[in-house]
Amino acid sequence: MSKATIAKVPAVTLGFWIIKILATTLGETGGDTVTMTMNLGYLTGTFIFLSLLLVLVVLQIRATQFHPLLYWATIVASTTAGTTLADFADRSLGIGYAGGSALLFACVLITLVLWYRSEGSISVSTVNTPRVEVFYWATITFSQTLGTALGDWMADDTGLGYTGAALIFGAALVLIAIAYFRTAISRVWLFWAAFILTRPLGATVGDYLDKPVDHGGLALSRPLASAVLGAIILVLILVLPKRAAVQHG
Repeated sequence: MSKATIAKVPAVTLGFWIIKILATTLGETGGDTVTMTMNLGYLTGTFIFLSLLLVLVVLQIRATQFHPLLYWATIVASTTAGTTLADFADRSLGIGYAGGSALLFACVLITLVLWYRSEGSISVSTVNTPRVEVFYWATITFSQTLGTALGDWMADDTGLGYTGAALIFGAALVLIAIAYFRTAISRVWLFWAAFILTRPLGATVGDYLDKPVDHGGLALSRPLASAVLGAIILVLILVLPKRAAVQHG
């Protein structure tokens, strides 16, 4: 008889993906609010959000069960930290969008490989021990940072603009969904591919909302857009069914 183990992360449902995309969009507008609107700069913004992320990850690891509000707060912190960190590396350090994307993609792959070699699986349903949680949150933080750099590269360097880049990433996610339902490709790898791609989708949508009109955006208030996105996410967390991922073994 198989034994079910409850993970400390949510089950992957349609609601999960909706909140994830909104959270990544909030990460972009929230990060820009601190670094640009408040004019604190990329380095200070990175310090603030990485510090918050570390605190939340510790709380997440110390928790004995899945807590939706804590989990999604940690996701938002990771995507906001990813925004400021990627902007700092790409712009302040001069690495560039393409170079930053390549470096961060390598970091994501290395973390996943180390996780697999250590545990024999990179499935989110196994996230129920401190060591696995460290791999999980490290992978997420690298992927969120990668997504920011990748979104900026697609929107700026290719000339597609924010809407064009968002359509490209949205189409890629549709293809992954088709592969999920129509092929035998590993569900675990499809999950991580989708997880990574939701970040640049959110980044380009966030940039479209708050960047100046002459830069292809709508020039909406960053703090207002962040507050609205945060409110929507909170409502969805409270309203949608909440259950943890389950590992059968």
